[in-house]
Amino acid sequence: MSPFKRYDIRGRLGVDFDDIVAHRIAQAFARVTGAGAVVLARDSRESSPALAQAVGAGLVAQGVRVLDLGLAGTEEMYFATAHLGAGGGIMVTASHNPRDYNGMKLVGPGAVPLSDADFVRLKTASAADPDRLPGGCVQDASATRAAYVAHVAGLVGPVGPIRVLVNAGNGAAGPTLDALAEGLAAQGAQLDLVRMHHDPDGSFPNGVPNPLLPENRPATEAAVRAAGVDMGVAFDGDFDRCFLFDGTGGFLDGEHVVALLAQAALAQHPGAAIVHDPRVLWAVQDTVARAGGRSVLAPTGHVFLKAAMREHGAVYGGEMSAHHYFRDFLCCDSGMIPWLLVAGLMGRTGHSLADLASRLRRDHPSSGEVNFTVPDAAAVMARVRATLAPQARSEDWTDGLSLDFGDWRLNLRASNTEPLLRLNVEARGDAGLVAAGVARLRALIEG
Repeated sequence: MSPFKRYDIRGRLGVDFDDIVAHRIAQAFARVTGAGAVVLARDSRESSPALAQAVGAGLVAQGVRVLDLGLAGTEEMYFATAHLGAGGGIMVTASHNPRDYNGMKLVGPGAVPLSDADFVRLKTASAADPDRLPGGCVQDASATRAAYVAHVAGLVGPVGPIRVLVNAGNGAAGPTLDALAEGLAAQGAQLDLVRMHHDPDGSFPNGVPNPLLPENRPATEAAVRAAGVDMGVAFDGDFDRCFLFDGTGGFLDGEHVVALLAQAALAQHPGAAIVHDPRVLWAVQDTVARAGGRSVLAPTGHVFLKAAMREHGAVYGGEMSAHHYFRDFLCCDSGMIPWLLVAGLMGRTGHSLADLASRLRRDHPSSGEVNFTVPDAAAVMARVRATLAPQARSEDWTDGLSLDFGDWRLNLRASNTEPLLRLNVEARGDAGLVAAGVARLRALIEG
């Protein structure tokens, strides 16, 4: 069961993951959750239709009523699981992985993530070969998209007038975006959308949709400048993440998008809690403080962010990796809600996205995530702590090691899946301190 990761299932086709594995996991999911009905959706990858069919067959074999959304986004699966009162949901997707990968994202009732214990049980149960149960069937549930559109449109409020380039990356986003644009227009939104790589195509003729990689951004940056738009948006394969570009083509760092969304959320919900991860946080904390909100730290990962949001009643949670969670969207992540909220913020403040972004870049420069391959992550982190912690104002272990030196800070954390250490450095208004901090940490880590 090598495709089992910490939060989902993902592997290389024909090596870690195939129709047989998907079928067995689906049967196990039915037994572990006891769900009588399960929502099923898939992304645009060429392998996804057959894998979704295998998942559906596995669920039917255990007497489950399968509510099939067809081609859809992960957030549509989340929404439909709660909206239709299903006992669980499965999305067949490998998100931003290379084209020869695929996998499954799984949730329980109300789109709540499976617990660690359930995930262990699922992995164990997938090795069994259960008897077939009667009563299973597949039902077309694609009409649920209309309810999803109405819900999202109701959350984002007035939008526009604004001209936006949207790069779907030939993933699953295109059809949903069209339906959402139509729904928003019906309630008075003034959106002028310039569509790029819009049609789903699992061969990914323009490259795998993963805008987090710097080498994948220039095409969108150039298209934004050529189209003369106010904002650019690029989605990953299952569009549970979106990435923003200002009107000059400048890419917005993840923590700056979190800060803008925190500002937008607190304008609607004064004094509310905002949850965020600790990798890069000063831009977010300063924005939340100015808006009268309350910052709450949570470890990186959707399970932790969602749990913290529910515990603290937070209206919004954000990660610098472009996962954005909303209380009124089941505390789930969405790739459609963020860019619409930022568009609304631009309209309310009268500032362009370039203006909003330039202030954040100036006041809160950061390094971006720097990865180091190390043989012993724990030993390296101990060396960094022993050297630098005595000079720090504070030390925090919410997620890896965070050290605050007053005018700059660092976060160093080990990857859950690879022999990597991930470093982030930020400063207050001084990019030189960021560069110096990265150089100093590089010497410590590599030395």
